[in-house]
Amino acid sequence: MSFDRSIKIAPSILSADFANLGAECRAIEAEGCDWVHVDVMDGHFVPNITFGPDTCKAIRPHIGGVMDVHLMIAPVDAYLAGYAAAGADVITAHLEAGPHIHRTLQAIRALGVKAGLAINPGTGLDAVANLLDMIDLVCVMTVNPGFGGQKFISSQVDKVRQLRRMIGDRPIHIEIDGGVTAETAPLVAGAGADVLVTGSAVFKGGSVSASHVYRSNINAIRLAAEAALVRAA
Repeated sequence: MSFDRSIKIAPSILSADFANLGAECRAIEAEGCDWVHVDVMDGHFVPNITFGPDTCKAIRPHIGGVMDVHLMIAPVDAYLAGYAAAGADVITAHLEAGPHIHRTLQAIRALGVKAGLAINPGTGLDAVANLLDMIDLVCVMTVNPGFGGQKFISSQVDKVRQLRRMIGDRPIHIEIDGGVTAETAPLVAGAGADVLVTGSAVFKGGSVSASHVYRSNINAIRLAAEAALVRAA
């Protein structure tokens, strides 16, 4: 998994057909996505329950590229090894999920996995500054975590801009999760984000048997984001 700042589209399988996840993962990759994003929720840290390590293990053979696992769970440390063993390429934990995020990030990297740090809309960047040399990715939540299909919180765009300045030339991805569409993607891409998690905006109107819709949706988001980079250059 090499580093670059090109725009990467990471569909969240939270919006996929749960009865057909393997085929859905194959379809979105075939139609041009870059990463596959797995939103893990525990009904405790967030008000929803989704996927465990066994689900990740089951879909891993159907993913040829990056499996990006976002842990919206607390506590988190006890489950890191399970998701690493399931084949995660990136494991992202929330700053807010426990008192020892530094230890959590150390543990993720010790498992041979890229370490991500997620921050909620109400969380500032002060604590992130102390962790920049521990991480490979920062996930800026542009909705409150717990459900798909929420409205994009526009106040987070300036946070992305500040974060990009903080990161400087470090090889750290800025990921956006929540409300990403062809309309909002240019806002965050222009501010410095390079990984765009998008659920319903990719899966809406399509299916495994009509996967060409996924390609159209992915391309629309990517082109809108890349146009913003051209304007910002």
